[in-house]
Amino acid sequence: MNDNDITHQIIGAAIEVHRLLGPGLLESAYEECLSRELELRNLKVERQKPIPVVYKDVKLECGYRIDLLVESRIVVELKSIEAFAPIHEAIILTYIQLSGCRLGLLINFNVTVLKDGIKRYII
Repeated sequence: MNDNDITHQIIGAAIEVHRLLGPGLLESAYEECLSRELELRNLKVERQKPIPVVYKDVKLECGYRIDLLVESRIVVELKSIEAFAPIHEAIILTYIQLSGCRLGLLINFNVTVLKDGIKRYII
């Protein structure tokens, strides 16, 4: 599967979760359900994946965690908030860079129509 195929599967799974649960739950509930939905679609998912900061060739554990890492190459950051703010974009871009991936999805489940809560980032 290429990155576009995986991204399509992730978005489809997120839409299914949102269709069944709707907006208003905690991020942790959406993370659990989306993780399960992705596994049902035979995708490899790592939850709360720690990512170190490398400083002068030393890996430092600073507490950064990717919500979901799908197929070891797509970063998924989940939110359940009123609206995205610039800090959310900064966070997903940082996670993509620190993980060595090139693609990420920022998904906000606290919207009426999920397509309005999805942003894709490529670096």
